[in-house]
Amino acid sequence: MSKRKLKFGIIGSGSRGIMAFGKSIHGRKDSELVALCDPNQVRMEKSAEILGFKPNFYHSVTEMIKSEQLDAVVITSPDFYHEENAVEALNAGVNVLIDKPLATTVKGCKNIIAAAKKSGKVIMIGFNLRHHAVLKRLKQIISDGTIGRVFLIENREFYDGGRTYMSRWNRLYEQCGGLWIHKGSHDFDVFQWLLDFPKPLKVSSFAGVSVLNPNNIPFEVKPGTEVGPTCHTCIYGDICPDKYDIPDIQNSPWSDEAVAIDGYSKDLCIYTSDKTTHDNGIAIVEYENGVRASHLECFVTPINDRRYTINGTLGQIEASLTDRRITVFPRWSKETVTYEIPEEEGGHGGADPKLLGSFINVINGESQNQSTTEHGMLSTAVGQAAELARRENRVVMIEELFKD
Repeated sequence: MSKRKLKFGIIGSGSRGIMAFGKSIHGRKDSELVALCDPNQVRMEKSAEILGFKPNFYHSVTEMIKSEQLDAVVITSPDFYHEENAVEALNAGVNVLIDKPLATTVKGCKNIIAAAKKSGKVIMIGFNLRHHAVLKRLKQIISDGTIGRVFLIENREFYDGGRTYMSRWNRLYEQCGGLWIHKGSHDFDVFQWLLDFPKPLKVSSFAGVSVLNPNNIPFEVKPGTEVGPTCHTCIYGDICPDKYDIPDIQNSPWSDEAVAIDGYSKDLCIYTSDKTTHDNGIAIVEYENGVRASHLECFVTPINDRRYTINGTLGQIEASLTDRRITVFPRWSKETVTYEIPEEEGGHGGADPKLLGSFINVINGESQNQSTTEHGMLSTAVGQAAELARRENRVVMIEELFKD
């Protein structure tokens, strides 16, 4: 007998909600997307055109849950709405897949955890990198003891697409908690996952906007002719090497018609936009077991890659997500071992559809939840500490964030 299809709603009809989750849900035989929730009607309509079908539209989470018999919601709204949306869905008895981060503060995470315990429903964090084939193999190598006891781990993320954070809501600390949370929550979680979740003790960080500001516009600005404010209206669009080109923008969810409703433009000039996050930075974490971790983020770069270095008592590992290659260097031997990981279909190197599949399996009782709210809170705690360390120029003790 075939199983009943799970009914999904998506909260937030942006690119992540539609391209990553909406299309994946619609393409599966065990689930169906029945509703979208977004305050912006035009954005939902344009998003439905991308999907190729029209779910029911709602402007509030309360309205959607009241009207639909949902099995689950996927939350892809801006980060500062995660807490509110998750608590409301859980209180209504709906399972939740919440894209990282869990919330923008430890306090917000605690509120979600309390609601989850009360509801008894499944809540999974969208840590899709745990499902990336390269990182899964990397974890296996570490867990097998191939390089002995790990004492040092580093990740350097170079992300050309990250410059567009300065075009979008992600550029504002108030809306994402800072990029150490919005972006770094992925990477801090990977550290913790690879190391079997040691307790983070203290964090320091340095970050800032070194390039993506008005002083570094990469072309000559004519007197009296301003840059921007958006790429699709900018007079310099034909000569700007950093133009954020949204194809057929007026027929997209980011059209002028959609902007007129809520004022949100997705293609603000990355140089002249107001911003309170960073375009590069380094964060350092020390754990209770003595392991030290370093995470670098750079959004002014011509390449896209996450590059890992892990040092253990018996050797060293180098890994690249873009090259899909892992190399193990034994400490007392020149006989290196290299793993070439095959390409997989789907966003984020094949990780996105596997994340969704894992969530559905947990709802159906076919597997255990491996991305828990406690894991999400740990990741947010490190990110929040890194933001405080940067902004207050000090080392932040993680325990500070858990004091009532």
